[in-house]
This record gives sequence, C-alpha cells and structure tokens, in this order.
Amino acid sequence: MPFSHVSMTSTTHNDQSSFREKVLEHLFVADLLRYLWQRGITDAEILAAEVDNAGYDLVVDCNDIIRHIQLKASHVGSTTAQQKLNIRLSEKPSGCMIWMVFDPQTLAIAEYLWFGDGPGSKLPDISTFRTAKHSKANAQGHKAERPNIRVVPKGQFTTLNTLPELVDRLFGNIDNARRLRIVGPK
Repeated sequence: MPFSHVSMTSTTHNDQSSFREKVLEHLFVADLLRYLWQRGITDAEILAAEVDNAGYDLVVDCNDIIRHIQLKASHVGSTTAQQKLNIRLSEKPSGCMIWMVFDPQTLAIAEYLWFGDGPGSKLPDISTFRTAKHSKANAQGHKAERPNIRVVPKGQFTTLNTLPELVDRLFGNIDNARRLRIVGPK
C-alpha cells in the first residue's frame, strides 16, 4: 500500500499534542546523536525523565558537560508568546530550555529558540519573571498561582537557525574538544 499524505489540522495538533511532543522529542534526540556521530563523538549519553516534575525532559552528557533540557514546541506561525519553566531547572548546573519551532505538516524543525547560558553555567535569573497560573479555574472562577512555575517571554529566547548552532550553545565547540581529546596524552 503506498504512503499517502494526510493533511494535519490545528485540531489534530491540539487533540494529539502529547503524541506530537513525544515524536518531536525523539526527532530531536535522533538529530542530535546523528550530528554528534558525524563528528566522531560516540560517547554522548541521553537520559529521559519519566516524570516532568523537576523541570527537564532530557539529560544529555557530552563533551564533559551535563545538560538538563526542557523541551518545548510550537508550529511555524504559532502566536505562542511565552513558555512556562519550572524553577527547579534553575537548580541544575547547566539547565536550559529549547523551544523547537516546527513545520506542522512534516514536523521538520525550522528553528530553535534558546533560553540558557554557556556550558557549565546555570540558567539566567528567572526570579523576576511572572509566576504562572493554572489554566483551569476553580469552582469560584479563580486561577491559582503555580509558585514553582515562571513565565518566560519569547523575547528572552535567542533564535538559532541550525542544529550546529544549538550544539555549540549546549556543549561548546565540540570539534575543538574532540581534537584536544585525541591529541592529549593517553
């Protein structure tokens, strides 16, 4: 049976958002590992969080840097203007948030939005960001605050157009690091 293209609607994206997020996470991990492999780095480690209560989805160890990564996603043309970040991510030595902007038909990544600091550095200060509120109101119509969640405006993110740019932000210049490992004494 030949493959047929099915047009994805915004309703499908909303109804199947958990499934889509998991597909995008797997695509991100595959693209990252392929890129590292092509550079001779075959010892990167990826760990996935079973539960998202500590502010990260993935832990990636590469180039002697351990990154706790919160993944977010929205489609090209989305009006999403902010992302929610668990303050526990700021406790990690190299926590960061990667917001993937993807094509809604193919799920190809168009760009990455980066919120973080250099390898080995904690997140930028998030204490001044607004505290998030629950999306659903209680019986009285009140939306309670979520004291451990901060709202990060899109303007705080740096746009990265390619995976190599993102890898440099995550782990520094891996090509130089790889050469140093090879050249150094055994």
